[in-house]
Amino acid sequence: MPEESKPASSDQPTVSETPPPTIGISFLKKIRSRTTLIVLGAALLVFVVIPKIFHAWRTVSTDDAYVNSYVTFVAPRVSGQVMRVLVDDNNRVKKGDVLVELDPEPYRVQVAIKQAAVDTAQANLVVAQATVRSQIGQTRGLRFKLQHAIEDVDNQVSLIRARAATWEQSKATQVLAQAEFERSKKLLETKVASKEEFDQKREQLDVANAQVKQALENVYQARAALGLPSQPPEGTNLTDVPANLDQTFSSVRQALGELMQSGAQLGVVVSSYNLTPKQVVEEFYKRDPGGDINRIYAEIIKTAPGLKQAEAGLLRAERDLDEAKLNLRYCTILAEIDGVVTRRNVNPGNNVQVGQSLMAIRSLRDIWVDANFKETQLRNLRIGQHVAVEADMYGNKQKFRGRISGFTFGTGSTLALLPAQNATGNFVKVVQRLPVRIDLVDYDPDKVPLFVGLSVTPSVDLWSKPSGPNAGKFLQELIPPSEPANPTPAK
Repeated sequence: MPEESKPASSDQPTVSETPPPTIGISFLKKIRSRTTLIVLGAALLVFVVIPKIFHAWRTVSTDDAYVNSYVTFVAPRVSGQVMRVLVDDNNRVKKGDVLVELDPEPYRVQVAIKQAAVDTAQANLVVAQATVRSQIGQTRGLRFKLQHAIEDVDNQVSLIRARAATWEQSKATQVLAQAEFERSKKLLETKVASKEEFDQKREQLDVANAQVKQALENVYQARAALGLPSQPPEGTNLTDVPANLDQTFSSVRQALGELMQSGAQLGVVVSSYNLTPKQVVEEFYKRDPGGDINRIYAEIIKTAPGLKQAEAGLLRAERDLDEAKLNLRYCTILAEIDGVVTRRNVNPGNNVQVGQSLMAIRSLRDIWVDANFKETQLRNLRIGQHVAVEADMYGNKQKFRGRISGFTFGTGSTLALLPAQNATGNFVKVVQRLPVRIDLVDYDPDKVPLFVGLSVTPSVDLWSKPSGPNAGKFLQELIPPSEPANPTPAK
């Protein structure tokens, strides 16, 4: 029995020949699966975890951020009835597009009324010009009247002197007639002369005496005509007159007063009413360096009060006409910015008042992001840093580029209508948030529009070099005051 069992055991395969290959394959599989996991883990670490950590290290982000833009409220500048409304909510408009039209007829009537007022003012100006020129002619005439009055006084003074000379001549004739009379009287007593000759000499003496008396009365009359006493004071002659009589005589002063009154109507006022005619004339000629009377009168015409008043009336009428035309243009309400219409609350037939809100226009291009960063995130933020903005509307497939343009000078709670008061015993410190404005760069609303109020996630690149205005600062530069616009020159 033992011998038969040997061959049988030698011919059958042994169990130790098959297990080695099975153990090696499973071991290799385990090694490969571990390597794959290690590679995948390393790849995940290299391509996902490390970039995430690196990105979180070099950026600051917040999900408390929203899209904002300028809004222009459309309101009429004149009151009236709405004729047409040419836009509706969500319509896109450009600057200058017609939004609303008001009834223009009442304002056209006002334009016609103001135009009539301008025509009347122009006619009044022509009348004023003619009146001023007439006053200039009158003033010229009064100037010659004054000169004539002065000359009359000078002539009267000359007449006094001439009559005084005649009086002196008549006295000489009287002396001669008296002497001949005395001689004839003696000759008559000696019978040398006849009675006829004596009577003739006596008659000549009487005539001479009458001529002396008449000549003296003529002198008295000439003196009285100049307002002088008929008989001069003792120690003076009949021909003595005041040296400035031609400047103070009543007719001269009257002519001077009329001239000054006429000049006052033309805006020519003398420095003193006590001036003599000569001084007044000298002062008048000083109005022109060369003393040119024509240039003086030309300048007086330009500055005459009546003409200035008429010109001011015309200017006022023209400005009223401009205002009426402006109000007529205001009947057509235009868009002041490019954007989208919102909040329309006006319809044809409504009566609107000045300043009444009709609709609003939201700007499409002046878009920015108001990001509320925690105060602990603000340490390294500066104006000009680059920002990547993701909108929840588009997800992470669409990113917008931006830059920090400014920091609001106060947290939201401090800028509220009723600021929070923390002076209580149960105070709990809350991390505050500061609004930071982020302007979008190369934003094109026609391709990828953003809507006001959308939630976005801005990520500020702390390693980026700040650029643009006020780069690297917390506060913006002081804006220099702009020069006022030039006023419209008067016509």
